[in-house]
Amino acid sequence: MTLKLHCFGESGNSYKAALALELSGLDWEPVFVDFFNGQTRTPDYRKMVNELGEAPVLVDGDRCLSQSGAIQQFIADRSGKFGGKDEAERYDVLRWVLWDNHKLSSMAGLTRFLVNFLPEDKRPKEVIAFNQGRLKAAYQVLDTHLAGRDWIVGDGITNADLSCCGYLYYPEPFGFDRADWPNIDAWLTRLSETPGWKHPYDLMPGNPSDRA
Repeated sequence: MTLKLHCFGESGNSYKAALALELSGLDWEPVFVDFFNGQTRTPDYRKMVNELGEAPVLVDGDRCLSQSGAIQQFIADRSGKFGGKDEAERYDVLRWVLWDNHKLSSMAGLTRFLVNFLPEDKRPKEVIAFNQGRLKAAYQVLDTHLAGRDWIVGDGITNADLSCCGYLYYPEPFGFDRADWPNIDAWLTRLSETPGWKHPYDLMPGNPSDRA
């Protein structure tokens, strides 16, 4: 049965799940979520797709699974990839996924939205500056960890990599410049050179140009 991922191209959290699916070799297809026209806030979406009003959502038959980290774990369990090769690695992967969700992606996603998807006169400059300060600290943690390493955990791609990269390939500015973080830059290059890798706007439907 084909897995269905409710997602949209601008969503870094959706990208984490979509990229894991694409690289896993599992049979899947994207289902466009019209986030910017309020689809996730509608009663039908909350009743039929996800009561939390979120994307991504993975549908496997009668099962609907939300939260990118949970979806990534489902993909690892189903495919045997990206979860870590032993118990120690599995817990380390989980540690980095949780760190990313709290310290990196949460700040990056919010900041990118405030900087790029709100009218200029409604952008809260002090909030953006505060968030960018927190992001700089997160980039430093990741860049330091990647010194002398190809991957975040172990010797191959895991959900730690697929989670932490979620917002870092997007072209819209939000306070991340790859040139400032050489170890992150090299890691992103290695990941993008992996057979099957796709940019978020090539992997999922939905692009800012659609609303231009």
